[in-house]
Amino acid sequence: MNDNDGRNFQDPPTGGGQGGDTSPGGNTGGNTGGNEEAVDQFAAPDALDRNAEAAALSDSPDALASVGMELLDLKRAVEDGMLQTLTQTAGTRSVEAFSAAGNIQGVAIGAGGDSADVSSAEPGLPALTVYVAEPTSVDGIKAALVDSMGIRAASSDRVPVQVVVTGLIDAQPHRFRLRPTPGGVSVAHFRVTAGTIGCLAVGRSAPRNARLMVLSNNHVLANSNGAMFGDCICQPGPADGGRCPQDQIAILERFVPINFSGGINYVDCATGWAWPDRVRRELVYLSGGSPAFFRIGSAPVLPALGMLVGKSGRTTQLTQGRITGLGATINVNYGGGRIAQFRDQIAIQGTGGLFSAPGDSGSSIWTWNAQRSPVGLLFAGGGGVTFANRMTRVIAALDINLYT
Repeated sequence: MNDNDGRNFQDPPTGGGQGGDTSPGGNTGGNTGGNEEAVDQFAAPDALDRNAEAAALSDSPDALASVGMELLDLKRAVEDGMLQTLTQTAGTRSVEAFSAAGNIQGVAIGAGGDSADVSSAEPGLPALTVYVAEPTSVDGIKAALVDSMGIRAASSDRVPVQVVVTGLIDAQPHRFRLRPTPGGVSVAHFRVTAGTIGCLAVGRSAPRNARLMVLSNNHVLANSNGAMFGDCICQPGPADGGRCPQDQIAILERFVPINFSGGINYVDCATGWAWPDRVRRELVYLSGGSPAFFRIGSAPVLPALGMLVGKSGRTTQLTQGRITGLGATINVNYGGGRIAQFRDQIAIQGTGGLFSAPGDSGSSIWTWNAQRSPVGLLFAGGGGVTFANRMTRVIAALDINLYT
């Protein structure tokens, strides 16, 4: 449920659309009517001729027809073993999910040498492709199939096996439409692909102290300086299917312009004025395959070398990292020949893989402890290193307090 501690926040002006200024007395020349797409008339599923559909499917060629029965039987046995393992570890993301049979996340018939991490299959010939959460060898997979699933046929040297490391295969709920919307999920200006909601905030003085706002980057909410007050912000972002006005949660409220003319930048940040009933103070993460929620602190702390931090973002979801650089000066490429220099940035590297990836921009970064104190606002990265603005600079530049 939406918890605003009984405070009465103002709704944004109505009619905030895909351009134009909806502030009182502002320029109303933009399209404030939203993106009303024509609705095609489709037949309901019950109106289809299901018998004809079934016949058409039965006439389609079977892509696995040329695969030997021994390999197909082995695949079915693995599927049964996966189902049994899933029943035994239902609803958990515990150690069992990464051991023996639990390491197996999927199975398919593939072609030998096709993007496999390790393989005993001949190139181009059918092989049992096993998807795993953590790296292992072909012998390791065969041992898991025999010892944990009881599939003795897997021990044969004749069975071609290849292993593909996928990690846990998630439905990526951080890209879904969620209401009320938490932090950590997909969001964007209607002309941007997708970024992440960092958290909620309020202005420090009237009238902005009556506005409940979402915090993210300029390049996420304000289209890298190319937006206007009142522009539609949708959740999820357009790259994840979000459209205005049906998925609108906020309008662009304020952003700090990025200097692309040789000046020095310190923050890439913006706020969106949200409808209070469309957002929530919690952040989201994945637990047992379903969204779960948690809160972070509202008082920012200064970063320190070696500090353990976390973030919840649209693409890589909940990750842990360590601060490996302070006072970083970096040149950031925004595309279209635009490069901006940022100084006094935080550098972070993941403790068990990538800390972030494209689409995680705008995520709040917080201390990995009980306080979960805000440290930074994620905005850039490259080569496995994530960069963030200091959160103390962000709140000063936007004249806000975090509302978490």
